[in-house]
Amino acid sequence: MNIHSLMFFEALADEMNAHPETFKVLGEADMVGSLVMRSATGDFAVRICFRELRCEGVTQIDATEAAVADFYLDGPIDAWRAMFDDIVEHGEASGRQTINSLALLGTDIRLRGVDPMGVDKFSRFNQTLQEYLDGAARITVAAH
Repeated sequence: MNIHSLMFFEALADEMNAHPETFKVLGEADMVGSLVMRSATGDFAVRICFRELRCEGVTQIDATEAAVADFYLDGPIDAWRAMFDDIVEHGEASGRQTINSLALLGTDIRLRGVDPMGVDKFSRFNQTLQEYLDGAARITVAAH
């Protein structure tokens, strides 16, 4: 699973958009978040736009543009891999591998942002983001 690719995050968006019933119980989300994966061989970053019950778009960006979002999550590629491996293994994030736990601990993946109201959107809509990321379990199964 190549988690540092635009295709991976677009596949997560397609999975989300194919199952609005999963997101309906969470309520409508209005947020733009960036995810930054740091690596010695080069950083990878995407901006993800959520509107209502959909992922409206995923764009690969330069890591220096991550702050042009409501919030961004920034951490080493190994921490991101550990999170996605946990999702695939358990069908969803478990224990301290949820994006909320990782961001709150702030030891590897850190929650950042310029505007406190934008950063607050992570708190309000993090379960939508988690369900989006949990789609990795479903797209990985579908790929096999």
